[in-house]
Amino acid sequence: MLARMPPILRVIALSLLVALAVVGDAMARSAKARIARIDSPVARLDEVRMHLRWPAGATEGALRIDARRLAAPDLGYRFERLQWDCALRRAGWSEWRCDGPMRTPRGKVQLSIRVHERGLEGELVRGRSRIAVSRRSSAPDLTRIDLAAIPLAWTRELLLQAWPEAQLKDGTGDARLRVTAARDGVRIAGPMELRGIALDTPDGRIAAEGIDASVDLDMQLGATDRVRLAGRIGRGEALFGTTYLALQEREAAFELDAGQTGACCWRIPRFAWRDDHGLEVAGSAAFGPDAAVRELDVQIGRADLAGLRDAYLGGWLGAAGLGNLEMRGVLDGRLVVRDGALGTVDLRLDGVHVRDPDGRFAFDGLEGRARFSPSAPVEGELRMDGGSVWGLGFGPARIPMRSAAGELALSAPVSVPMLGGSLAFDHVAIRPAAGGSPAEMTFGLTLDRLDVAQFTRALGWPAFTGELSGRIPRAHYRSDRLEFDGGLAMQVFGGRVDVSSLVMERPFGVAPTLGADIALEDLDLESLTGVLGFGSITGRLDGRIAGLRLVDWQPTTFDARLRTDRTRGIPQRISQRAVQDLSSVGDASFVSSLQSQLIGLFDDFGYSRIGIDCRLADGICDMGGLAPRGDDAFLIVEGAGIPRLTVVGINRRVDWSTLVERLVAVGKGESSPVVD
Repeated sequence: MLARMPPILRVIALSLLVALAVVGDAMARSAKARIARIDSPVARLDEVRMHLRWPAGATEGALRIDARRLAAPDLGYRFERLQWDCALRRAGWSEWRCDGPMRTPRGKVQLSIRVHERGLEGELVRGRSRIAVSRRSSAPDLTRIDLAAIPLAWTRELLLQAWPEAQLKDGTGDARLRVTAARDGVRIAGPMELRGIALDTPDGRIAAEGIDASVDLDMQLGATDRVRLAGRIGRGEALFGTTYLALQEREAAFELDAGQTGACCWRIPRFAWRDDHGLEVAGSAAFGPDAAVRELDVQIGRADLAGLRDAYLGGWLGAAGLGNLEMRGVLDGRLVVRDGALGTVDLRLDGVHVRDPDGRFAFDGLEGRARFSPSAPVEGELRMDGGSVWGLGFGPARIPMRSAAGELALSAPVSVPMLGGSLAFDHVAIRPAAGGSPAEMTFGLTLDRLDVAQFTRALGWPAFTGELSGRIPRAHYRSDRLEFDGGLAMQVFGGRVDVSSLVMERPFGVAPTLGADIALEDLDLESLTGVLGFGSITGRLDGRIAGLRLVDWQPTTFDARLRTDRTRGIPQRISQRAVQDLSSVGDASFVSSLQSQLIGLFDDFGYSRIGIDCRLADGICDMGGLAPRGDDAFLIVEGAGIPRLTVVGINRRVDWSTLVERLVAVGKGESSPVVD
């Protein structure tokens, strides 16, 4: 398509064709010529036919030139059926001019050519777009090209020679280029002004939109492709894999040297980037056949973290579910990638604060040096003023680190004040992704006498009291899954709660999940029901909650079984309010062996046993109790003494959301009894 043909090819081809106009020097009424082939250093024309009509005594003639094919293999262009009709004029004895439309089956442009003893000049115009070209006889291998408002889509074939996957979508440009033909290819050099660049690749890994740039270009295409760029870039946005660059109104100066031999692969021996918000980076890089980074060595100047998130880190943070992460402080250092895996890292942090606006975590006052080594041991240390995880605050800490053989680990245990007790990391080891294996982390954790009241208050739960202690000897994180060995033990309500089989998925990502088994032993029911606002029940409670699964911290599956445990010296009484609450929550009724009107005379009742089950799946709780009572009914409270009160569940299948609403109503004192 001629209209999208690169400027260099159009002008070279046309200059060759115009040279044939010299045949018209005979001033014949009509002249024809047929040429099988015309070669130039960068292009070839096949099956060229010329027809010149110049009436006797006329001051100008009509020239038509047809070419069956134009091919420029170094630049990747091949066009069929070119036709140019122009008015041919002669000025003096050594100058010819020709002006007229050039057509192909797909487009038309206006072409003007001037040939004289010093060389050739030409101009192509289509709408606002203009290409002016000149060549001098004294330098036949050099072509000068001026471009104005040229659609970048016209250069698509030229770009494909250096980057086969690129698909130019939009953009315009101005340029003043020097094109030099040589035996080993073509060199293109000069300043360019580009506006609104838009491109992508078929796999979507690389894309750009609305980019403006002022660039000095020096490009060599041939057996070895080489590109040197220097200038400024601004506005728009770009994506490179998971690296998202959003310049907005930001501008940056850059330099780049790149090259490749054959079809693979691009290497960047040197690059530099300096934006007007203070970020400075410099280094080198190399890419694999899939355009993935294989080698990277980058030195980071003092970078202001407050501006990095939106401009440079949005893609990485978004992939981790942290797109809105708040950061401030200063970072500098060096980062190295070797064979696609993380190599040397040496980062210095100064006054860094990191906070998740969703309240999942926060780290304040990070200072010090973080280092990672794939080989010889290195030491580092961070200091922290404090922070929080899921609303649970912790105090200051010193974190000594050691790295060797591709692993980063604590060089000593770290204890952090938390909830009136302490949280201690006995050991931590982190191994980044490498060799096709995902990143993984192992750690050991000890909780010592955390105040349960502070814990429940931070999570917005009822105000339980007690202490939380426990040890997880080893936890393993891999592929967004966190598994725990060991468990946690809580001393609450005069009894014990043990948590085991802990597993988390996407702990800081979208829709985090948690799995666990929970065992309850000898909980004081009077304390528990008092906190829950569930009337009053005295006695002791045992139970289990097996196969618990929370998604985004909401229960989706569990199998719960709760039973009272007769204990010597502890009375077993249940208040009328507690009976009322049980009946309202569990679709139950209570009955008595005496007349129902006598029930109101008693504040509480003796009981022999209490038991309730709930197996949650697909939003439905399958209820159960001490024993079945008919097809759907089940025994919840077995009475003792006089009056002998019994509570019976009358519906085994209860909607979970409805059950939760009833529990909330109980806590607010909004339940009412059912008496049979």
